[in-house]
Amino acid sequence: QVQLVESGGGLVQAGGSLRLSCAASGAIFRLNAMGWYRRASGKQRELVADIPAGGTTRYADSVKGRFTVSRANAGIKKMLFLQMDSLKPEDTAVYYCAADVDSRWWWGQGIQVTVSS
Repeated sequence: QVQLVESGGGLVQAGGSLRLSCAASGAIFRLNAMGWYRRASGKQRELVADIPAGGTTRYADSVKGRFTVSRANAGIKKMLFLQMDSLKPEDTAVYYCAADVDSRWWWGQGIQVTVSS
């Protein structure tokens, strides 16, 4: 089993910043890509940003220049971060952390981010 736990969401005014964190733990033999996805109310889930193992980060066009994704190791936990700056009301969504572990995707529970205008 692999556990992904997100933190750092909340309510912020437009133009503000939030930093999301995701801690991956459990039976991780080979960790490949990690990424952030989001689902806004009434819309489909979409990729926000991801980092393949040893590859180039990808960003949705709507967040380029405002969001920064990064990875780090913290002891036995694998961490994924999303620094979100210049937030807009349209960034309001539930954000999910996802990880490709041994060629199987695991998902976090999701965390709410609300940007007020």
